[in-house]
Amino acid sequence: MPEIKDTERTGPDAIADTAVVGPDTVKGKVVVITGASSGIGEATALLLAERGAKVVLGARGAEKLADLAARIEKAGGEVARRVTDVRERADIAALVGLATARFGRLDVMVSNAGVMPISLLDDLRVEDWEDMIDVNVKGVLYGIAAALPVFRAQGSGHFVHTASTAAHRIVPRQSVYSGTKMAVRAISEGLRQEAGDKLRVTVISPGMTLTNAEVRAYVAAAGVDGAMPPAAVARAIAFAIEQPAGVDVGEIVVRPTAQS
Repeated sequence: MPEIKDTERTGPDAIADTAVVGPDTVKGKVVVITGASSGIGEATALLLAERGAKVVLGARGAEKLADLAARIEKAGGEVARRVTDVRERADIAALVGLATARFGRLDVMVSNAGVMPISLLDDLRVEDWEDMIDVNVKGVLYGIAAALPVFRAQGSGHFVHTASTAAHRIVPRQSVYSGTKMAVRAISEGLRQEAGDKLRVTVISPGMTLTNAEVRAYVAAAGVDGAMPPAAVARAIAFAIEQPAGVDVGEIVVRPTAQS
């Protein structure tokens, strides 16, 4: 593995002169992933497990979750799983508890679960609005509530929160979704500022990604070309995780080249 050397060390608190980064630095890390049974979560679990991480998977779909765990185990990976609804604080707390009970620690909390039922505000789909707030915003907050005490006790830890390019650009029919993803960015930035020099916080903002049947149907109806595979976002998440402890990747925006 090639070494990347910091040749501009400026003081005692600077990053070490020699830091090795790359896929090997993911090996052995304990990573919790919500929304893990499909899309970005599934791709992230597969990639990190392939690189030697111990992945702890949470999602609502028990059958898909079991299938994913079986594939990881068959490939020689270490995995634990628990049916998890991120709208329930106790479920996320139990998922983090599973990680620490099974593997003795938690290194990364990937709050990835999200929903995107888009519509015009005139349609008054209030239940959809509430669901986006419960999953996209409260799910992230519950992840922080579960993982932050563990990270503080360890003296290390990394939050990775999935936002969206919709948090940067608002378009019709996505105003509530955009609002929830803007909230994720705001919460993450506040957490980063409060975290101190031992914890890391990363926001991943994907563009159009073929994550599930709902998104595929939207892409087809809208005539959008060039939507990304989930693996493209998984690689961005892995890049943030594999950096040395003194390097905090604040946000990665990854979108199809065809997306305006």
